[in-house]
Amino acid sequence: MFRHKYLYRLSTFRIILLSFAGAILTGALLLCLPFARRGAPVSFLDALFTATSAVCVTGLVVRDTYLGWSIFGRVVIISLIQIGGMGVVTIAILLAIVSGKKISLRQRTLLKEAISEDRVDGILRLTSFILRFTLFCELAGTLLMLPVFSATYGIRRGLG
Repeated sequence: MFRHKYLYRLSTFRIILLSFAGAILTGALLLCLPFARRGAPVSFLDALFTATSAVCVTGLVVRDTYLGWSIFGRVVIISLIQIGGMGVVTIAILLAIVSGKKISLRQRTLLKEAISEDRVDGILRLTSFILRFTLFCELAGTLLMLPVFSATYGIRRGLG
C-alpha cells in the first residue's frame, strides 16, 4: 500500500525517467547472462553501455552485435531499441491495452506527457496507430531488404 501512495506522488517526469533507467538496467543485467554472449565474458560496464546505447537508439557498441552476442543477446538488444524508439511508457500502455486492462486517467496523462501530446482524449487511438504504423514500416523494411541480405549472406544469416 505504501508503495502505491509513493508512486502517485512521483511526477510524470520522474516516472518516465525511472522507466527508462529500469529498462536500461534490466537490459544490462540480461546482457550479462552467460547465454547472452558469444566468446569472452562481458563486463557489466560494457553491458550497461550497450543497453544504454540501444535504449537511446544511438547505435554505439563495444563489441560486434552479430559476432559478440548470441541470439538471446541480439533479441535483448533489438527489444531495447524498440523500447527506446517507441518509448517505455508507450510500450507499457500498449501491453495494458493488449491484455484488456482499463487505462486510468493518470496513465493516460503519463502517456500524453511521454509522447508530447497536447490532449488526453484520443491518446489510446494515437498509441494504437503508433504501434500499427511501426509494425507496418518494420515489416515492409524487412521484406524489402530480405532479398539483398539473403543473396549476400545466405538465408540463415540474412534473417539473423
